[in-house]
Amino acid sequence: MPTERPGVPRIVIAAMSVLVLVVTGFAWRSVDDLRSNIATAGRLGLGGGSDGAVDILMVGTDSRTDAHGNALTQSELDSLRAGDEVASNTDTIVLIRVPNDGSSATAISIPRDAYVEVPGIGKSKINAAYGATKENKRLELVEQGVADTDADSQSTEAGREALIESVADLTGVTVDHYAEVGLLGFVLLTDAVGGVNVCLNAPVDEPLSGANFPGGEQTLSGADALSFVRQRHDLPRGDLDRIVRQQVFMASLVRSVLSAKTLSNPSKLSQLSSAVQRSVVLDSDWDIIQFATRLQDLAGGKVKFETIPAVDINGVTDYGESIVEVDPDAVKTYVEGLLDGSADEQDSAPTTDAPTVDPSSVTVDVANDSGIDGLANGVAASLGSLGYTSGSVGNYEGSSVSTTTIQAADPDSDAARSVATALGGLEVASDDTLPRDTVRVVLASDYSGPGADGSTTSPTTSSPTTEETLASSAGESPAPPIDAGSAGPACVN
Repeated sequence: MPTERPGVPRIVIAAMSVLVLVVTGFAWRSVDDLRSNIATAGRLGLGGGSDGAVDILMVGTDSRTDAHGNALTQSELDSLRAGDEVASNTDTIVLIRVPNDGSSATAISIPRDAYVEVPGIGKSKINAAYGATKENKRLELVEQGVADTDADSQSTEAGREALIESVADLTGVTVDHYAEVGLLGFVLLTDAVGGVNVCLNAPVDEPLSGANFPGGEQTLSGADALSFVRQRHDLPRGDLDRIVRQQVFMASLVRSVLSAKTLSNPSKLSQLSSAVQRSVVLDSDWDIIQFATRLQDLAGGKVKFETIPAVDINGVTDYGESIVEVDPDAVKTYVEGLLDGSADEQDSAPTTDAPTVDPSSVTVDVANDSGIDGLANGVAASLGSLGYTSGSVGNYEGSSVSTTTIQAADPDSDAARSVATALGGLEVASDDTLPRDTVRVVLASDYSGPGADGSTTSPTTSSPTTEETLASSAGESPAPPIDAGSAGPACVN
């Protein structure tokens, strides 16, 4: 299946905060102090950058303890506004690919609801790999008479290993290093840089997350910043708007850390180092100081935010659970492609086959003439995940076709060619009855591109979303890609 590259990186900020510290050489203040006090995890079955890049798995957890297993104080828990539920969820899963020459970094988000093979469990949401494996192992050890403390430590290790293996199986890369950060870490890291600038299109007041902010540009710190990136209720596009918030927040946070105000301020560097010691777990084989020094000249514009390709972000299992359907082959092709030449060349020099176009400005009708039930809905959902505006979706009313074709008033337009490229390089034909901002996809039985897996989930008729669902519809457009060197902050919902 051709690779899809959705325009909205689903980056969750807690784990990505670690990347900020890695790429700026946070530990120059006191190398020995950091090395001796940072929490580590061993025996995780990690690799060594032999595939052309150092691949770092960043994990954000809902842990109510610090990195050393110490319970957070009640005041700290209250400041997180995260409720009382004790969890081991890894709702943040980000793979960082850094070419061996250290010239750039690409952060690839894996949606928490991606439906994958988990060792020992089978098909499951990937965010259950850590928690479910940990709990199963813990119960097994307790039944064997192992002390609670030892059972928790050993089961945590098993959970981490299961997640690492799940990510490796999905992406085709060997994870070289592992970093984990909890909710407290996000607050501490944001406070360390003196807050982060954000901009809202309109005021928000949502009590479940604690988000209560005026519209316009503002600086958020600590718990307010956490509420900003965690809110999903009462947003026009639910989780899609939360994803965009997280992306622009991360870009702003990177800019703050890379600024002279932070790098030349011993007090802020000290606060960053203390935050890492309290909240970050790294694999025991990682010489983080050496790695950070290699990347000290990495500019914000060389830190890109991406996401794995998805077949259907509104998927549903046979038993009604909301999932994100992914094609492991497409994911592997995409991840491998990040090292085929320069990622910057791919981003900065679009070819004539892949024109630069705002997908939200293009309305796409999808007409099914294939005889395959649900094909039009699957293709429409795939295009919707890329940000194209949904037009009509149904059966083709014209003369029967034998070859899948893109139709447009101007077959040479950027809009037509962008849709053709997104669906695997289809032929484009002229149809002057179509509006200039509308493209029609006519599907024949030969179609095998994105959305051709037989999914019947329609972006306009899918089941009602739940709190676990990555809410989306084909009529909702993502924000354009953002890198950490962009001017900002961008205003968001």
